[in-house]
Amino acid sequence: MNPKVKDGGDGWSGEPLPRGRHKLSREAVRASQRERLLRAMGELVGEHGYEATTVPKVVAAARVSSNTFYSFFRDKTDCFIALCEQLGDELFAQITAFSSGAASPAEALENFNAGLDTYLRWWQDRPALARAYFVELPAAGARAVEERERQYERFAALHRDVASRARRFFPDAPPVREVEVRAAVIVMTELVADEVRAGRVAEVTAIAPDLRYLLLKLLVGDEAARLAAAA
Repeated sequence: MNPKVKDGGDGWSGEPLPRGRHKLSREAVRASQRERLLRAMGELVGEHGYEATTVPKVVAAARVSSNTFYSFFRDKTDCFIALCEQLGDELFAQITAFSSGAASPAEALENFNAGLDTYLRWWQDRPALARAYFVELPAAGARAVEERERQYERFAALHRDVASRARRFFPDAPPVREVEVRAAVIVMTELVADEVRAGRVAEVTAIAPDLRYLLLKLLVGDEAARLAAAA
């Protein structure tokens, strides 16, 4: 999500496409409009909160018309859920790039660390979106919470895969239990959310050692967690 932006003095605002005749296709124009609306939604919710963010404010920041907004989304909640879905898709795609097989415990830990670092830095680089997702999402209601649960399940599947692969190198580890997989997702999410709520999103990567230890303890066991801490 990378539309052109400019600072209008009152926060983020999108830069509209050139007026008049241009060589952009209708699809490119529509894609740019939708991206600016999503970005505006995230920035405004992150700065002012979900309740204070209105469709008129979103279209003003995105610099599109209300008709354009409603050609994409039914209402404010629909736009916010689309934003959460896109954030989850983008982040998940980046993390899974490190989920390939490893030939040794050291390589497996390196891949795990790379995925965890990517997760934390992704949010650290997007403070307004981090606040919108981790703090304001419940205010959007049941539909938004359902979208978060869908994202939780995707990360749970990723954690199951991590646990399964790790047992090649830790054969004595007991089978991972579903409650441990679920707990790993909640721990990862809530520790980041706690940093965001405390205004420390700019330093969120600092929790990496503790988060790594807890995730490995839950998904693999004490031996893997101790080795990671020692490394």
